[in-house]
Amino acid sequence: MAQHVTAPVEQAPRSPRRLRTIAIVPAYNEERSIGQVLQEIRSTDPDLEIVVINDASTDRTAQVAARAGVPVVNLPFNVGIGGAVQTGYQYALEHGFEVAIQVDGDGQHDPREIADVLEPIFDGRADLVVGTRFAKGGGYRGTRWRRVGIRLFAAIVSVLVRQRVSDTTSGFRAVNKKALRLFAADYPHDYPEVESIVLLSRHHLKMLEVPVQMRVRVEGNSSITALRSAYYMIKVLLALFIGLFRRYPTPLEEP
Repeated sequence: MAQHVTAPVEQAPRSPRRLRTIAIVPAYNEERSIGQVLQEIRSTDPDLEIVVINDASTDRTAQVAARAGVPVVNLPFNVGIGGAVQTGYQYALEHGFEVAIQVDGDGQHDPREIADVLEPIFDGRADLVVGTRFAKGGGYRGTRWRRVGIRLFAAIVSVLVRQRVSDTTSGFRAVNKKALRLFAADYPHDYPEVESIVLLSRHHLKMLEVPVQMRVRVEGNSSITALRSAYYMIKVLLALFIGLFRRYPTPLEEP
């Protein structure tokens, strides 16, 4: 009598667990763009949680964000982009998030590219991922002095971190839990993007860049005007020089 053997049931491969992720949206006087930014994020990824860090705006930024049903952290006074982003990192850490991605409230970052910025984080290939405007076909055009400054910073930072970095001032970036804990505790406040890459390297964490397109601002003006460009470059270069002699604390341990 033939023995009946039941073939094993093939199970569909399980997709990796998605890490709990939040989009941090720093905003200062972005009432005319913030609503569209939040709508685009939700349209692109309905499961992505969002927090708006309102940097003491004097317009209706906070009200527009709250009306969209998004948690809003209202800072009592203007602390600048570095302080606002660090507040977002602290919020993410305190609320149990494992990954955070910064999407600016001015509409320059395209939420359709969020998945591309997050991918190396989810794959475990990087602790910080920066969306670079200077990849082939990026088409970014800024003012002459802004381009000079970006290239100068990129050259210096590339030497300091011992890897090629093309876009040190992009705010379209994602972090994993290690970098999240680091930046929640210690994050440059004035012009943070350049210095934070060096800070990350000094803690032996890994950065990758992915190509993105930057859009024209929906409303408002950049905080870095032509009159402040020279001051900006001098100050950042000085901060990088001082950072060479700074003693960094031991990275925070997991609780």
